Amino acid sequence: MVEDTVAEFGRLDTVVNGAGVMLTGDSVDSPLENWERMIDLNLRALTYITKAALPHLLESVVTSSRSVSDVVNVSSVAGRVISPRTAIYNATKFAVTAATESWRQEYTRQGIRFSVIEPGAVGTELSLQQESTRVWLHTAFAGREILHAQDIADAIAYIITNPRRVAVNEIVIRPTDQL
Repeated sequence: MVEDTVAEFGRLDTVVNGAGVMLTGDSVDSPLENWERMIDLNLRALTYITKAALPHLLESVVTSSRSVSDVVNVSSVAGRVISPRTAIYNATKFAVTAATESWRQEYTRQGIRFSVIEPGAVGTELSLQQESTRVWLHTAFAGREILHAQDIADAIAYIITNPRRVAVNEIVIRPTDQL
């Protein structure tokens, strides 16, 4: 995907790693395939895309008028606060947040800004991936207004449109009445 993007547009200035899956359930009963799927998409895919993008992002820092490139990784508040029945999801999101901070420290002086967004409840297809997850989210947020996908897109736009001197390292964004 990275090479296709560079071939089509001639450069790569920004990467948003936003794909993810949340498959919850009792650890004894959860199929190992669900755990593998979360690790593969939530963590492994993010690291592979980032690895492939880094040379292009470094080049863009030198050749663009902005003199900066951005990587925005979408994690979750589950990368900060754990819940029962979400061990592997929590683990992948903690890892995303940790990796983002490590990359931020590694590449900050080279002009690549690494940021992580940790959303709370958002109305996306994430809740539709598994019946037990859908029921859990519906019960936990019944009668509460949750975030829209556009709210997260706006946060991403805020991060990447700042001047070079401004690095937004982390945004935690929750619905107003989410604990």
